[in-house]
Amino acid sequence: MRGFAVLALCALSSLAWGEACVVHSQAERLDVKVCQQNRSIPPNLFRTGFCQPQLQGQKVEVEFVEQCPGGAFGVCRNARVGGTPYQQDVHYYGVASDATYLRPFCEKQSKGVWMAY
Repeated sequence: MRGFAVLALCALSSLAWGEACVVHSQAERLDVKVCQQNRSIPPNLFRTGFCQPQLQGQKVEVEFVEQCPGGAFGVCRNARVGGTPYQQDVHYYGVASDATYLRPFCEKQSKGVWMAY
């Protein structure tokens, strides 16, 4: 019986959602990839709300992972989610010159700390 419980837990853990999500959105002249690493958002809310953007006119793919992959040009650490006490780290991939716009948003709007890589 104990062996069955261990096997069941292993099977369930392979189905568990990660605590980060990679969001890739594409449109005619747009190709954006970010990863949101959960810090304090309730897991169900993170998976069903924060990682499910509604971007009209864009193709959006979401992949749940244990942690954000390397290769980001910048990360907004401890970003506050507008109007809530929740925090997340947002990893940005793609065009590094976008940091010109992303850093002020991170620091002023999200009250986060910008880390360039």
